[in-house]
Amino acid sequence: MLIDDLIASLPEKEHEVKEVRVGYLWIGVVTKNCGLAKNYGGPYTPAPAGFGNLEKLGCAKLLSYARSWNFLEAGIGIATLNSLIDVRGKRKNAFDIIREVGRNKRIVMVGHFPDAKDLRKTAKEVWVLERNPQPGDLPDTAAEYLIPKADVVAITGSAIINKSLERLLELSRGKFTVILGPSTPMSEVLFDYGADVLAGVRVKNPAGVMRKISQGGGMVSQLKGDVEFRVMEK
Repeated sequence: MLIDDLIASLPEKEHEVKEVRVGYLWIGVVTKNCGLAKNYGGPYTPAPAGFGNLEKLGCAKLLSYARSWNFLEAGIGIATLNSLIDVRGKRKNAFDIIREVGRNKRIVMVGHFPDAKDLRKTAKEVWVLERNPQPGDLPDTAAEYLIPKADVVAITGSAIINKSLERLLELSRGKFTVILGPSTPMSEVLFDYGADVLAGVRVKNPAGVMRKISQGGGMVSQLKGDVEFRVMEK
């Protein structure tokens, strides 16, 4: 339902697909704007339907990929969705909001973000959940147990690609909830599903971003200068 509602909310669903790039960690699509999404495809993930000619398929077809259980296709679909959204909001750091709201409270972060360690200086407790846990992280399956105990929940926007975002938002009802990262659709539809803050990016330099991600760029910090970090609050 979430993906269907996001697609339905787009005022325009047809633009020329100018470019599609699938990088090591990020996928980029240029239509009306440039949209990004995490690449969750692995070495055994089948190539997307129509690969080699994706630009010719059109926006509507690429948007339909967002529903796919092939996560490479799904990433292309979400990047296309993001490319059709005119990103609004303030230039603001999402972690400043999380730090302020989460002072002396319990915070769950779904996704490993480098800034999470700084939150431990002011929060009562910080749990980091990750599909591929790093030292100090917990497996993402702990979400069902820990989110109900939290006061603040920060969810990586890439959870929309593997179809876990809708359930995570259900678990987060009544909590202060932030969705963050370049995959985040900057759409008010997510407020209807329980988000309080959306923290994504507006791509200022599509050519620079597409070049970087296709040459192995992975860290969000490597995209600085080519993107602006934007925040929308409910």
